[in-house]
Amino acid sequence: MAQAAKLAYRDYDFAVDPSRRDWNYDKMNGHKTIYLTFDDGPSANTEKALDILDQYGCKATFFVTGQNPEYFPWIKEAYKRGHTIGLHSMSHDYETVYKSPEDFWAEFDAIGQVVKEQIGYVPCFIRFPGGSSNTISNDYSEGIMSYLVNDVQERGYQFYDWTLSCGDGAVLTTEETIMYGCEETDEVNPTYLLHDGAAKETTIEALPSIIEYYQARGYTFEALDRNSLVSHHTIEA
Repeated sequence: MAQAAKLAYRDYDFAVDPSRRDWNYDKMNGHKTIYLTFDDGPSANTEKALDILDQYGCKATFFVTGQNPEYFPWIKEAYKRGHTIGLHSMSHDYETVYKSPEDFWAEFDAIGQVVKEQIGYVPCFIRFPGGSSNTISNDYSEGIMSYLVNDVQERGYQFYDWTLSCGDGAVLTTEETIMYGCEETDEVNPTYLLHDGAAKETTIEALPSIIEYYQARGYTFEALDRNSLVSHHTIEA
């Protein structure tokens, strides 16, 4: 019953709502917390990531795409296990996503409906492909990112960038992912970027070492919610 009540609370609290602007831009939560975030799933690697997170008692956030429809049920499974689901576009194709504001919203409305079919509502959490500081978007529509960062919030969404990363946006070995991923930090509530897309086996292999590294330094791992510290990059284009 407690788990059902918690799920029901998230259904209400995490749904996109243009009337809500209660975001946390400056307050730490009082303890050392890492907000692990996974981009580009679901894929065959999502199940593996979920099992590792269960093993270590960690919660995370999954910013999902529509690239692998056969794995859509793992969105529901991740949510049932207590993780937060966010939106990361339908195709993750920069040219399509950033062609115009209308194309951007077509992409995010589409992945929003996919997520709604899995968990019952469209979540308010967004991550831009490439992050809000990407300059590639400007190649397709000049100034679009400066417009979108405001537009998404006016529509009741919030976007989350990151402050730490294991570097797995590039092609890395497991050892390299661990080396880059285990970084000393004095941040109290960092947001950490990883990927659970189809080609990220080395990220999954490195994940236990990354978790153990930060747990040894007193961090816990939690999923994003409306009270989590919002991380925004500087807009470059």
